[in-house]
Amino acid sequence: MKIILPLAALGILSTLFLISNNFHPDEALPMVDIDLQQRAQDQGATNATFAGVTSSGDEVIVQTVRSRPSPEDSRLFLAEDVTADFLLNSGAKVKITSDRGEMNQYNQTASLAGNVHIETTTGYVMETELLKARFDDLYAESPGPVEGTAPAGDLSAGRMVLENDAETGNAHLLFTDGVKLIYQPQISEE
Repeated sequence: MKIILPLAALGILSTLFLISNNFHPDEALPMVDIDLQQRAQDQGATNATFAGVTSSGDEVIVQTVRSRPSPEDSRLFLAEDVTADFLLNSGAKVKITSDRGEMNQYNQTASLAGNVHIETTTGYVMETELLKARFDDLYAESPGPVEGTAPAGDLSAGRMVLENDAETGNAHLLFTDGVKLIYQPQISEE
């Protein structure tokens, strides 16, 4: 037994070398193509998440693929590939995505720009190029045109506002400035 176990170990070890791939020392190792010096100097975070609760108790979760402080204003964060989720007290959810964003920690605001996509669990799917939002209170506004679909049909407007109704406290979408709705009735299967 004293001889068999060491010989078995040598046999197993030798098979590792026989089965392994051939290594050529002259071949270059694969390298990642990034600028390490620039990366070390840049401040920022990848896959960052910011979360909070509005004054009315709605949850806000903002995720970015990459964010960094603004070189001009230390209160601003510049973000890429932004996803914002609003989990409302009513149980409804609003998901907003955009190519980029600028978040101000001091006054708890954000400007989302580039392919802004808004989707609600109540059936609205809207697109715009710019959306301004607050995180201390439920408020989001597109100062420019929006278009998409609503539960009743295709919808376009010059402006959209998401906010809590002062009387009921429930969130609602308000469309203004040339609202156009192409009604598509629901066909029942009777």
